[in-house]
This record gives sequence, C-alpha cells and structure tokens, in this order.
Amino acid sequence: MADGALRNVLAAVGAVFIIILVLSVIVGVFASGTIGGDKIAVVEIQGIIGDPADINQELKDLGDRDDVKAVVVRIDSPGGAVGPSQEIHREIKKLREKKLVVASMGSMAASGGYYAAVAANKIVANPGTITGSIGVIVEFFNAQELLGKLGLKGYVVKSGKYKDVGSPLREMSAEEQELIQAVIDDVNAQFIQAVAEGRGISPEAVEKIADGRIFTGAQAKAQGLVDELGSLSDAIALGARLAGIEGEPEVVYTGKPRLSFWKAMFGDTSVDSLTELFTGLRVMYMMPNPAR
Repeated sequence: MADGALRNVLAAVGAVFIIILVLSVIVGVFASGTIGGDKIAVVEIQGIIGDPADINQELKDLGDRDDVKAVVVRIDSPGGAVGPSQEIHREIKKLREKKLVVASMGSMAASGGYYAAVAANKIVANPGTITGSIGVIVEFFNAQELLGKLGLKGYVVKSGKYKDVGSPLREMSAEEQELIQAVIDDVNAQFIQAVAEGRGISPEAVEKIADGRIFTGAQAKAQGLVDELGSLSDAIALGARLAGIEGEPEVVYTGKPRLSFWKAMFGDTSVDSLTELFTGLRVMYMMPNPAR
C-alpha cells in the first residue's frame, strides 16, 4: 500500500477512535447525571453501621458535583460501631461546607444512626420513627460454667494484665469493669458533645437524656433532637427550599440498590465484617438486639 493511502487509512481510524471516545464521555456524563439542572441527591445509610467506606465516598463525590445543590441523607439504622459512625458524621460535616444537607429518618435512626444525623443542617423524622438511644454499649458473655459442665477448660497466654479483658473464659474483675466503664464514659461524652454541637443544645441538656432511652420522631422533636416531622419527600422538598431550588427538584439516588433481605437488615455490612463486629471487644453506638 502506498504511503499516502496508508496515512489516509490511519487518519480515518484515528478520527473514528476520537469520535467514539467523545461519544463515550458524553454518554457517561449524562448517565451519571452531572449535566442538567439543579439536583437533590439522596444518600442511603441502611442497616448496622460497619464499614463506612462506600457511604463516605458517595458523600465526597457529591461535594464535587456542581449540579447537586443539596443532599438528603436517608437513614434506616439502629447504629453500629463507634469509629464508623464517627467517620460518617465527619464526612457529613465536611459536605456541609459545600452543600445543604438534610437528614431524613426512616423507620429507625437510633444511636450511631442518630450520631450521623446530627451532622446535617436539618433533621426530618416521621412521627413514629424510632430514634435517640444516645449512649454507648459493650456486651460480654461468660461461658466458664458451661465449659465446666462440658469438661472443658480454657487457657490464656497474654502479654499484659488487661489483654484479655472481657474474656468469656473467666469472670471480669472489679478493676477491669472500672477500666471498661472509663472507656464507655469517654466515648459517651464524645456522643453528647456531637449532639450538643449539631443541635445547638447545651451538653448538660443532652446529658439528661443521654441514658440510652429511645424516642418517637414526635417525642424527639419536642426534645429539640429533630427539626421537622415528615417523610422522605418532605425532606427533599425542605432541602430544595433551603438550597434555593425553584420548582420541582430533580432527585438522584447514589450508590447501589439495597433490595435483598441482607441489605435491608444489615446494609452494606458483609458477613465477614459483621462477624468481626460482634466478636471480641467492640464499643457500639447501637440499640441492643436491633435485629430481633
């Protein structure tokens, strides 16, 4: 083939490649919803709060989207581990620096679920939403007598006197109970401070109801823990109004569908991470026995 003909073929192939690339980018942008009018994005927090990586990434991505003017964080959760709950709370606070954020409570937004909610600008709950449960819990069990009946005896080799605190193989000493209680009190104080800052209430006022009690959405509103009573659509409308969106807002949902029984009960927590969550020493912002 002559050099001129070869150059023409290569040029044609290059042009086709560029056209395909441009079309792919355009289709991808439209598919992701980053072109269009002002939008409200909905981020879902469902089930026990374990690994917050996906949710936090969704929140970060929304902070960089110019078309999203407000974010509604939809919460259906009994709470979960302390660290992950605090991470989500922190990411919502960061997002508030860029967007208007409204927390919408579904059937339950308790303990760690409420911890996440208080980072939002406004909180909307259904009248019958179960919320509150401000407090910390850590649970242990002792299998020493059971093992004895089975003719079994456990042995522990440890590097320090407190390394097996909470071991099911023996009774917990009074000194160990004091140690655990000090940890619980410190983490609970962090929860109280987060609620006080998020809701504009004094820590002393929060402390009076930070005994693990639960509230309905209506009761929580009377306590100043919730701003308005309403559904998810009401929360979306509130976000649109506060963000200055005129007319009916376009709503986009982030993340993957959560339709299975496992997703409905435990959110994005895998079997392995859930097992890890409930073994060993775990300090939790969670209502006891949430799945029962």
